[in-house]
Amino acid sequence: MNITIYSTPTCVYCRTLKEYLRRNKIAFQEIDVTKDEKELEKMIKISGQMGVPVVEIDDQVVVGFDKKRIDEILRLGVKIQ
Repeated sequence: MNITIYSTPTCVYCRTLKEYLRRNKIAFQEIDVTKDEKELEKMIKISGQMGVPVVEIDDQVVVGFDKKRIDEILRLGVKIQ
């Protein structure tokens, strides 16, 4: 799974999301949209939002730290029988 987090250094929700993924040992790429205007434009295009965080998980986009939706996509908490 390819996971990209569009974030800013001052965003509390961005930090919380990254800590959550690290705790679950999930690798991700982080893009600081304050330093890369092209990536900011891409984030706005894929999400329709200017707010961060925006998480791109393969072809799915999640706006904000929507833990429930992220868990569903990553299948966290799902027990395999």
